[in-house]
Amino acid sequence: MPQRIEAIRNWLDAQWKTQGTDIAQVSGDASFRRYFRAVGPDGTPWVVMDAPPEKEDCGPFIDIEKRLSAAGLHVPRIVAHEAEQGFLLLEDLGDVQYLEELNEESAPRLYGEALSALVTMQASTSSDGLPLYEANLLRFEMELFRDWLCREHLDLKLGEQEHDMLDEAFHQLTMNALEQPQVFVHRDYHSRNLMVSHPPLPGIIDFQDAVVGPITYDLVSLLKDAYIRWPLQQVDDWAMGYAEMAVQSGLMPASDKEKFQRWFDLMGLQRHIKVAGIFARLYRRDGKAGYLDDIALVLDYILEMEPKYEMIEPLCKLIREDVIPGLQAAD
Repeated sequence: MPQRIEAIRNWLDAQWKTQGTDIAQVSGDASFRRYFRAVGPDGTPWVVMDAPPEKEDCGPFIDIEKRLSAAGLHVPRIVAHEAEQGFLLLEDLGDVQYLEELNEESAPRLYGEALSALVTMQASTSSDGLPLYEANLLRFEMELFRDWLCREHLDLKLGEQEHDMLDEAFHQLTMNALEQPQVFVHRDYHSRNLMVSHPPLPGIIDFQDAVVGPITYDLVSLLKDAYIRWPLQQVDDWAMGYAEMAVQSGLMPASDKEKFQRWFDLMGLQRHIKVAGIFARLYRRDGKAGYLDDIALVLDYILEMEPKYEMIEPLCKLIREDVIPGLQAAD
């Protein structure tokens, strides 16, 4: 898109009253957004979000940035916005993702900071007017597994019994999500969207899809990450420590701690079913093959829950006998 790159340069030149501003692409993401780094006249680095208006709406990003910033969370400050072209000039939080820094030694500190920020996000961020993570959306997301992973990517011919099984599993997981306390939900609160930047940590990005939804959703995104895995007992210990913080912050009554482990486990199943479908769609529809290798971990998270929840045995059987062999054959 050389025309858009030139348009970004011209916009920055006008902002800074300079000429020939250099920009370099630093990343893209799973959407149509791209990010560039530019250095201002005083030597300060900035990030430009390029969000083509015909494909991306900057409005939600601007709205959620204001809400999170007002709650005291570290999000990239917006210093300029060109709505007609879809350009935003943002504070530069650097290049170091949590994913790059996480190891056995750093994990307690980094996750401690991320969990504290999550409590603040849920307890202090305004959720007025945000979309609801309601049944239709939860169900739509899980249908991506059936439509994009099973049918489009693997060409699996599911029988009536298998379709009925998926329908029932999706229903049970939807009900689990809806019975939880409903709070502000980032929707992608994981190691690639948390930055090791200047304090306070973490720097939080990619928040534009925020909704009001289940209290365990962002916790699952963080602790059962699609890009890095921790021992199950460690994950459960972190999760229940978070439950205690949630009670202390007034996010849920103490009596909900008895249900919290099940809420967390089943919310993980919903998210991992969804993510497996999204990764397949990113390849089949958008030509982004880099996510295919991450499907295996997402499916393993589902299989890990089989001994605890009899209700998912048929789903796990489908994954073991059809989905995983299909993925291996496609490699």
